[in-house]
Amino acid sequence: MPKLDIESLPIALPDGVNYDEYVVGTYLVSYPKSIPVAKLAPALAIEQSTGTWVPVPGETPEVRRRHVAKVIGVYEMPDYEWMVPPQVVERQYVIQIAFPEINFGPQIPMLLTTVIGNISMAGKLKLLDLRFPEKYVAGFQGPNFGIPGIRKLLGVKARPLLNNMIKPCTGYPPEVGVELFRLAALGGCDIIKDDELLANPSFCKVEARVKLYMEAERQVYEETGEHTLYTVNVTDEIPQVFENARRAVELGCNAIMVNYLATGFPVLRALAQDPTINVPILGHMDVAGALYASEWHGISSHLVLGKFPRLAGADIVVFPAPYGKAPVLMDKFQNVARNLCFPLYGLRPTFPMASGGITPKMVPQVVHDLGPDIVIGSGGGIHAHPQGPVAGAKAFRQAIQATMDGRSLEDAAKEHAELKVALETWVDPFGKGIGM
Repeated sequence: MPKLDIESLPIALPDGVNYDEYVVGTYLVSYPKSIPVAKLAPALAIEQSTGTWVPVPGETPEVRRRHVAKVIGVYEMPDYEWMVPPQVVERQYVIQIAFPEINFGPQIPMLLTTVIGNISMAGKLKLLDLRFPEKYVAGFQGPNFGIPGIRKLLGVKARPLLNNMIKPCTGYPPEVGVELFRLAALGGCDIIKDDELLANPSFCKVEARVKLYMEAERQVYEETGEHTLYTVNVTDEIPQVFENARRAVELGCNAIMVNYLATGFPVLRALAQDPTINVPILGHMDVAGALYASEWHGISSHLVLGKFPRLAGADIVVFPAPYGKAPVLMDKFQNVARNLCFPLYGLRPTFPMASGGITPKMVPQVVHDLGPDIVIGSGGGIHAHPQGPVAGAKAFRQAIQATMDGRSLEDAAKEHAELKVALETWVDPFGKGIGM
């Protein structure tokens, strides 16, 4: 009887793989109790590495030893040991599969094809997390500026930064947009971004916006002594997205933004690695919910909104906050931020930007939940202030300063009319309760 070739099997002990050579995927699955998941899991590993649903001649033991993925854990919840109760209809498991890094190398498209490709259609299966070896992450440049670089550009050492999304979202010419930009900048916004819905339409072209907005930025700086990053939305088809970005930088734009999931991670990475586009990049989260929102399908939010865009080079990433208009669990919100800025081998930290219905009243909670190394994003909370956008931005800056000083907003509002009006205007706009 031939000796069993253990190294070619699609299974291994968790202690039996070299973690420097494998990317480990963790999955949540739920299947009818009639399906033997412990036997199904190796089939999933083979499907996503060397083989298919039936053995093929080219899948030799030599090929498998080097390239087959290996199931290193199948854990049922609850952990039945001696019988499955008759009333159980579906059984839930956490599965871990180790994928040879050599199969795809330091890139995201083939990583995704490998770890959540065909098996994304295998019923109730969700990718919960990925553990990367250092050699894989070393293949990525990551953010060029990140938290320290953007703080240096703006000369802001410690406090949270304030971002404004120009509102309305779209439908206006550059001559209208520049006045909205100017007012938000005068109020103290550190960063001003186009809305994700406005990129390069015929009625408000990138070139026209950059020329007008950057002249306004210069004028505001002369008046206030504070610079403003303008992240112009360059999202487009290839190669126009790169032409938009290069032209914007040529015209003096000091930052760009891209809807990175709509264009794809390779576009974000190419923008970050282009030496002619040497400005911070803000990544916007459009399409993210289609990937992470289902509890049984897709990819967890901290990968879609955190680790992947950081690898690809985003300096700032917008993601939804649970206090505003987005339905987000607090622990998920905080985990996205951790994946953006906690140590990840040698990558610079990316600025987490909480957004989605944020008002000045929410500032202490955001800082409490994420810390001060954040960008606070607000659109309507600035432009809809009863006293106008200048007052709206000032109210946020007053709330930020009070929070950094350890003062209550109510106490600070006694000295600042803008903050007082904001607190009276937006008591609890979404009926959730702050921090819920």
